[in-house]
Amino acid sequence: MHFSTRSLFVAAVIAVSHGALSGAALAETGRASWYSLTSRTANGERCDPGALTAAHRSLPFGTRVRVENLKNGKSVVVRINDRGPFVRGRIIDLTKAAARRLGMVAAGSEKVRVTVLADS
Repeated sequence: MHFSTRSLFVAAVIAVSHGALSGAALAETGRASWYSLTSRTANGERCDPGALTAAHRSLPFGTRVRVENLKNGKSVVVRINDRGPFVRGRIIDLTKAAARRLGMVAAGSEKVRVTVLADS
């Protein structure tokens, strides 16, 4: 039986959110971008460009993930509080503060690894 990487990732995220894979680290690789808004996020918080938060299409709000810039090795831990990105090929949208820590503000987007932290 053949499963796509995305299918396995989604299944694992669901399992972690239900406690089935306690302590397991789950990761996906793709492109990250950043945004600097002050509107409301999908969970109702005001978006703070100075906070270490991010938007992800499916991870539960409050999930903490490590985002590693694969170009320079820098990483940052962010909390998921919004939905997105809605641009094909992107897996996470970061606040400007998180993008700054990854050294990707000027580039606008970079290839990253997103790892769900077990203590989420």
